[in-house]
Amino acid sequence: MSQHNISGSEVFGKKPFVILRGVRTSGLRRRREARTLTAFIAGAVVAVVGGAVALAAVFGPSLFG
Repeated sequence: MSQHNISGSEVFGKKPFVILRGVRTSGLRRRREARTLTAFIAGAVVAVVGGAVALAAVFGPSLFG
């Protein structure tokens, strides 16, 4: 569907007709979603590792010392 407002003699001008082929509209959105998912997973891993380090710091001396 065209989004251009063409009226009158503009339609019958001597300009060449242009056809756009192979336009990927969702490529950027998919890349952005993949980047968001990767950042979320990385954040979750950092949180789990940080929690494990904190637990080791609090309970480690009493368990292993």
